Amino acid sequence: MNRRQFTSLTSAIGISALLPKFAIAQEKMNAINPPHAKKIPTTIKQLGRIRHDDYAWMRDKNWQDVLNDPSKLDPEIRAHLDAENAYTDAILLNPKKDMREVLFNEMKGRIKEDDSTPPMPNGSFAYYRKFREGGQYPIIARYPINPKTEEKSGDETILLDGDEAAKGKKFWKLTNWELSHDQNIIAYAVDFEGARNCDIRFRHCKDNSEFEETLKDTTGELVFAKDNKTCFYVQNDENVRPIKVMRHILGTAQEKDVLVYEEKDHAYFLGISQTSSQKYLILISSATDNSECRFLSLNKPYNKPKLFAKRKEGFEYYPDHHGTQFYIRTNKDGAKDYKIMRTKASTPAPENWVEFIKYRKGTLIEDFGLYRDFMVRSEMYDALPRIIIHEMKGGKEHAIKFPEEAYDLGSMGGFEYATKTTYFTYSSPSTPSETYSYNMATRARKLIKRQEIPSGHNKDDYVVKRINAPSTNGAKVPVTILYKKDTKTDNTSPAYLYGYGSYGISMPDSFNANILNLVNRGFICAVAHMRGGMERGYQWYLDGKMRKKQNTFTDYIKAAEAMIEEGYAGKSYIIGEGRSAGGLLMGVVANQRPDLFAGFIAGVAFVDMMNTISDATLPLTPPEWTQWGNPIKSAKDYDTMAAYSPYDNVKTRAYPPIFAQTALSDSQVTYWEPAKWIAKLRDTSPQAGPFMLHVNMDAGHGGASGRFDRLREIADAQAFALWAIERRG
Repeated sequence: MNRRQFTSLTSAIGISALLPKFAIAQEKMNAINPPHAKKIPTTIKQLGRIRHDDYAWMRDKNWQDVLNDPSKLDPEIRAHLDAENAYTDAILLNPKKDMREVLFNEMKGRIKEDDSTPPMPNGSFAYYRKFREGGQYPIIARYPINPKTEEKSGDETILLDGDEAAKGKKFWKLTNWELSHDQNIIAYAVDFEGARNCDIRFRHCKDNSEFEETLKDTTGELVFAKDNKTCFYVQNDENVRPIKVMRHILGTAQEKDVLVYEEKDHAYFLGISQTSSQKYLILISSATDNSECRFLSLNKPYNKPKLFAKRKEGFEYYPDHHGTQFYIRTNKDGAKDYKIMRTKASTPAPENWVEFIKYRKGTLIEDFGLYRDFMVRSEMYDALPRIIIHEMKGGKEHAIKFPEEAYDLGSMGGFEYATKTTYFTYSSPSTPSETYSYNMATRARKLIKRQEIPSGHNKDDYVVKRINAPSTNGAKVPVTILYKKDTKTDNTSPAYLYGYGSYGISMPDSFNANILNLVNRGFICAVAHMRGGMERGYQWYLDGKMRKKQNTFTDYIKAAEAMIEEGYAGKSYIIGEGRSAGGLLMGVVANQRPDLFAGFIAGVAFVDMMNTISDATLPLTPPEWTQWGNPIKSAKDYDTMAAYSPYDNVKTRAYPPIFAQTALSDSQVTYWEPAKWIAKLRDTSPQAGPFMLHVNMDAGHGGASGRFDRLREIADAQAFALWAIERRG
């Protein structure tokens, strides 16, 4: 991109005579010394292999305590992290203070501050979530309705005021709320640190009076029994692993709770849910490639849960209930992309399962929900989602159709079971979210809410494209692209490419109001749907995990190259971004193809994978062995991972600038991973970068809890993107 072609971008951010100003800024930057982390050489011997780690001291010896109480962090480590924050402030955040404020205000201007979700009927009440103007946290409310007409018949009652509850708290995140079956009690779960350890409390809906007890160290999941006084929840151990399902009676202390089931294999996560019929509790023990489920009647909460089928490598199943039968999404008998089977509730063993929805290779059944007369099925085909309505009597089915080239769908369900109405959301990269009610019998859809953009938005000002980047082994990698109509597509525009590609998670082609900050400044913004997700089915996932993990990184690189080849980006004018496992992606690509990029944004980045996946005491490590490999037992797994692990492959290279964001109370990707990575990058390639780290000292994996505070973190990353493009000149 030459200076003339850069004008549209720079004029939007108030920059003139860019190159001379940048030269001055570069001189000032060179005068600022980055933190120099001390090196304590550590040698790790494993399976006859040796690796070296000079920065292992950054991991606090009492890290479990730090997750729940950040004040316990070792003073020397805190001093280093504070120095990293100060350096990032000096190099980027303070010089871009005005720009960050502009970016923040633009994002805030696209939020309807007093927004609310559509009211969802539940018998004699309708429930919704809302925000007040200027408020950071959600409010849960309801009002009475006529059950037949669903018309409002009384005044609003606020059940939980997040702004009030969060006063004086550095971090407050509502993770879940549930109603008793008689709708007289609300249970709500709050995370106060960001470490996924939630407190559950109960209150009466009529007068907001609270029960005395608090359930500590929970996942936030909760299911009420039919007696409206007994409930079930999942408790974490000291390493924040969900391992126990407990039974609690309202009005009693947590110490009196009874163990219902304990998961003793740390490779499994334990969770609970309620069936669509609201008749059963489902207990789910799941690893990355298999599951084991139990069920318990909510009318008989003191019974022992019954097993469906024993766990077996590669065998997955997920049950729900309707009438006299369980319906099960499963990969049984080689149904790689899943099928749906059913069995009588009285004979739940696998030998009694019969096919209900046939397996179709390449059509991924992601989920389903049940109503009295219908099944709503969510599928993914050719990297696009669809919703299928299936009549339980007669078996007729139809798809809800949509017009755009790339889009996202979300099936919302609802509170009620005996209804013909379901709900779904629709959006695309250019179309703000729309919420519809849908009559499953008549096929009539009704728009009940459209996301408002107070500062204004015209979807026709934007272009959405889908290209397929050719990659290894004949793979075609979908890349969804968004840009303004007047943006040039002749290799002269800056670009932004987001990627994830892990755990079978598909990246949605949804509306993202925040990315418009870059799009409106001339960026061409894209999302790459690499192997490791499930955009093209379960095999797409298998081809991007374990010993095939390099495919994920190659796909992302090929996506960047395809954008350049088709005119959507200039070489070295791409900003890459990924979070968590997407941060791993950024670390690998920075090592393998730094020449394609102007900079990388790595959020809560999983970059020290050899040390993490070799440490069974960390919360997520045992379940991760079926995702990445087990370098403790397998030499082949060790060598595969060691070949791409970002921290272990840092060398003297012409790295572009890197901006890493992390959080002190993150139990999923611990703070020391990006801290060590940045220190090693800086030591190994002192002439490259610069390398910046920002640590949120009061949050966890998801970042700040307040909706506006979160925008400020996004503004920081976007300011980096603009700054990194400016440096290219």
